[in-house]
Amino acid sequence: MIMRSLVAALVVCLALSGATAMAVEEPPFRLVSRDGDFEVRDYPALVVAEAEVPGDRDAAASAGFRRLAGYIFGGNARRRSIAMTAPVIQAPAGAGSAARWTIRFTMPAGSTLETLPRPDDPDIRLTVREPARYAVVRFSGLAYPQDVARQTERLEAFARARGLRAEGAPSLARYDPPWTLWFLRRNEVMIPIGR
Repeated sequence: MIMRSLVAALVVCLALSGATAMAVEEPPFRLVSRDGDFEVRDYPALVVAEAEVPGDRDAAASAGFRRLAGYIFGGNARRRSIAMTAPVIQAPAGAGSAARWTIRFTMPAGSTLETLPRPDDPDIRLTVREPARYAVVRFSGLAYPQDVARQTERLEAFARARGLRAEGAPSLARYDPPWTLWFLRRNEVMIPIGR
């Protein structure tokens, strides 16, 4: 009886870990420093696809994700699929803007503006993000607005304590598919900072 319970628990654990593990590419970065949940990272220039959408954080994230997923799953001039990457980035579309959001996918390594197919959706932009340094805090959960606000405050305090100067608005990075259990989800708040 005890052995069957242990085997059942092991099977459930393996199933859960397999269901949430996805081999998706993440953008490369150079780790500058780490302090617990906090990191400072240098990212190279990255080719991205992005869409600007209105609404509250969750509605905008869903709408923007659907648009960008349509592009990478063949909604483009070549009807070509493009590999999914992580994370999905969400940032205010403009200074102090809470009504519009930019949702962004990083394109796979080796992608260029010349080699990527043109999106069918005219509201999707392909662009190159310049190299940048970010202060980052990692956290788990569903990234409710109050969680994001709390993590943003923690990250801002971390940056101030180390004399790091913010050079833009915080963004939210979500790494996992929606079926991932809440306590296994990886989220990050990222703030661009001066070098």
